[in-house]
Amino acid sequence: MKIAFFVWEYWPRLVGGLGTYAIEITKKFKEMGHEVTVFTLNDGTLKTLEEWDGIEIHRPMLVDSSKVFPIFVREDLKRWGTHIKFFSDIFSYNYLSASKFVNLLVKRKKEKFDVVAFHDWLAAFAGAIIEKEIPSLPTVFHVHSIEEQRALGGGSQVIKEIEREAARDADSMITVSYSMKDFLVSLGYPKEKINVCYNGCDPEKYNPKKVDPRKVEELKKLYGIKPEEKVIFFIGRLTAVKGVYNLVNAMPLVLEEFPQVKLVILGKGEQYQDLITFVQQHNIGNKVIIRSEWVSEEERILHYAMADVCVFPSLSEPFGIVSLEAMAMEKPVVVGASGVSGLREQVIPSGPNRTGVHVDGNKPEDIAWGIKEVLRNFEEAKKWGKNGRKRVLKEFTWEKAAKRTLAIYEKLIK
Repeated sequence: MKIAFFVWEYWPRLVGGLGTYAIEITKKFKEMGHEVTVFTLNDGTLKTLEEWDGIEIHRPMLVDSSKVFPIFVREDLKRWGTHIKFFSDIFSYNYLSASKFVNLLVKRKKEKFDVVAFHDWLAAFAGAIIEKEIPSLPTVFHVHSIEEQRALGGGSQVIKEIEREAARDADSMITVSYSMKDFLVSLGYPKEKINVCYNGCDPEKYNPKKVDPRKVEELKKLYGIKPEEKVIFFIGRLTAVKGVYNLVNAMPLVLEEFPQVKLVILGKGEQYQDLITFVQQHNIGNKVIIRSEWVSEEERILHYAMADVCVFPSLSEPFGIVSLEAMAMEKPVVVGASGVSGLREQVIPSGPNRTGVHVDGNKPEDIAWGIKEVLRNFEEAKKWGKNGRKRVLKEFTWEKAAKRTLAIYEKLIK
């Protein structure tokens, strides 16, 4: 197959799980003998065309329309303030990418594509343009998250309408968990179009046996973690939907029973200052380390290796690749399992194959209970970690994710 792949984040500029997914799945497509052409955002410093690992990448150079954009957009978008530039950049990326794809690759160069995949609202404009210009070309709308879920019921009405229009026009849809599919159907999305393909993880890369223990000890020294202290680890965006504020709120409750623990938080986001303020007000600065930056994948793996328990108490999470990474590293996990939760489908909370604990990410006391459940049963929890790696190897590799996705593409083409 020849696949056109529209996704706003891709190598070498990653923001979150979507970028990780895009890189890993396209590499697998290529390994399996398929041809992949990626259209992605250019921050102004990247090449407009290059080949990487056999994958052709197009990054049209954007023009800044943020000054004129508010003149003709709806009030909803005008309220974005300085963030209007992000929206205008997304629109510019979509329009220029779709134009290049349609006019240059398909019409002028006569390249024969089999399917177009576009990911989330951030690439939905491109999908809509291509559907209009080349209606015979099959399109797949990949839904990794939607505005109702990300904004916990609020958010931008414009983005919601973009997402619904993309779902109506696409020939097929793929989402990342059955929980997310149920949520989409409850909002009126077309059930008959929606397929489920779990994301994956690379268990060869995320492998505890490949980690140098000396580097782990160096990292502990960097954070001032004593040998007798247990490490609770969170990695992700510092936003409300990830439940990180509730996790920090849970720490005083954990410390009452387990004073020899430290929480390490790794990530960036708008809640950073709120987290710092809470830590200072509750005098737990010596127990909570917040590192507000993105790190290399190698250092990310070292953080998992350092952890005794990984906690991802999301209030809403369509999938959550970080949980798979932690399980691949043989760590017990505590995950938010209420509402929309792909984490609930990953993590087994009981029985002989148990991999972790389900909690309600809305409740700090429940998060604290989940962490204490691991610390109270620490030797048993090591088995949960080993079960987690077995589960990733069996159900959640990128190879499995790619095969399931390609099967949906192939069915659509036939």
